Amino acid sequence: MGSFSIWHWLVVLLIVVLVFGTKKLKNLGSDLGAAVKGFKDGMAQGSTPETSAPAPQVTADKQATDKTTIDVDAKTKS
Repeated sequence: MGSFSIWHWLVVLLIVVLVFGTKKLKNLGSDLGAAVKGFKDGMAQGSTPETSAPAPQVTADKQATDKTTIDVDAKTKS
């Protein structure tokens, strides 16, 4: 009961092909491949250091002159 034989997996594969059809399975495989490739590209971009300049810091003088910025203190729930 622990592992399935090759015949069990072939029957399962045959049922899946009959239910979904080969065209849907092909599209599913290509979509899954594209998702994995996008994930790998995203992980590669995240691990490389940024070459752009660091973001400028806001100083107290800038906050005092900028009238459109609203400064709100967050309160914690107890």
